[in-house]
Amino acid sequence: METYQVAVVGGGMVGAALALGLAQQGKKVVLLESHQPQPFAATQPMDVRVSAISMASVKLLESLGVWSQIESMRVCPYRRLETWESAACRTCFDADALGLAQLGYMVENRIIQLGLWQAFQQHPNLTLQCPTRLKHIDFGEQSNDLHLDDGQVIQAQWVVGADGAHSQVRDFAQIGVTAWDYRQHCMLIHVKTALPQQDVTWQRFYPTGPRSFLPLNGHQASLVWYDTPQRIRQLSQLSATQLAQEIQMHFPEELGEIEVVQHGSFALTRRHAQQYVAKRCVLIGDAAHTIHPLAGQGVNLGFKDVACLLKQISESSTLEESVFVRYEQRRRPDNLLMQTGMDIFYKAFSNSHTPVKIVRNAALKLANHSGILKKQVLRYAIGLS
Repeated sequence: METYQVAVVGGGMVGAALALGLAQQGKKVVLLESHQPQPFAATQPMDVRVSAISMASVKLLESLGVWSQIESMRVCPYRRLETWESAACRTCFDADALGLAQLGYMVENRIIQLGLWQAFQQHPNLTLQCPTRLKHIDFGEQSNDLHLDDGQVIQAQWVVGADGAHSQVRDFAQIGVTAWDYRQHCMLIHVKTALPQQDVTWQRFYPTGPRSFLPLNGHQASLVWYDTPQRIRQLSQLSATQLAQEIQMHFPEELGEIEVVQHGSFALTRRHAQQYVAKRCVLIGDAAHTIHPLAGQGVNLGFKDVACLLKQISESSTLEESVFVRYEQRRRPDNLLMQTGMDIFYKAFSNSHTPVKIVRNAALKLANHSGILKKQVLRYAIGLS
C-alpha cells in the first residue's frame, strides 16, 4: 500500500494549488481527480466558467510559480468596478485609488487549473492519479485508508477535501453543513461584443437579481444573469438569437450590441461546513463553504484557504491536528463574514419596497463619496487586507 503525508481529493483550481504548494514544501502528496483539464490552444473558444481573480489570489499563484504561465495563455485585467441600481447612485472603484495597475483579472477556470497542473511534473514527490474516483475512506487514529474505484487502496496521514460543494470527503467524515437555497438561479453567457475590451466590470441590481458584465479579451465578455429558477429555465430554452434579444432588452445600455456564443446555468445555494477538521480530514474551498457569487469571491476565498493552510503547515515540523485546527480558527471567521456580507447585500437588493429602495440607493451614493472607508472596502474585496 502506497503511503502519503497528504492526499488531496479534487484537482480543480483550489485543490491543485494546495497540492502544488505542499509538494513545494517537500511533503509527499497524492492528488486524486476524475477529469483531466483540456489542453489549451489560442484558437479555442473561451470557456463559460470564468472567475474574477483578486490580487491576493494572483500573489498566491505567483508564489507557486505558475502565474506567468497562466498569464501567457489568456487573462483579461480590469481596472474599474461599478455597481448601481439607480443610474444616479453609482458606486465606482478604481485601481488608481490604491496605486495599483489593476484590481484583478478575469480568467477562465480551466486556464488556472492548467497552469497549476503543468507545474506538477517539476515535483516527483507529487503523485497525480487521474482519472480516479474515491469510493470510501477507512478512518484510523494515525492515518486514513482511501479506497479508489480501480480497487487500489492508498494511505494518507491527512485527507484534504477539495472536491467541491457536494464533497464526498465531507460526507465520509460525517461533517454536517448549514445550508439554504437562495431560490435563485445564475445564468453565465459568453458573448461577442460590438465594443472592444473594456477595463471595467459592472453590476446593476434589479428586483429579481443583479445582472453583471465581466470583460474578456478582444470583443468578448461574460454576462451573469441572476433571476428566478423559472425565468432562467425559460431563457435557457431560447435560441442564441432570441436570448440576445432578451439580453438587449433587460441589460443596461452600457453593454452595447452583443452576439451570444454559449451559455450555462446553475442553482445558488449557501453552504458552510459545521467544522473544517474531523477524522484526519480537512476541508478547503467549496467543500468548506459556498457563497452567493454576486461579488465573485468564491474561488478567492478558496485561495485564501490554501494560503492560510500552507502557512500553518510551513510553520510546523509535523502534521499535528493543531496545525489544521489553527487553519480553521483563522479561516472560518473570514469566510463567515464574507458569506454574511453577501447575504445582507442580496437580501437588501431583493426587497422592492419603495422606502428600502430609497435607503439602499442613498447608501450606494454615500459609499461612492466615503473616502477612506471606500478604499478599505476595496482593499478587503481584492484581498489586500
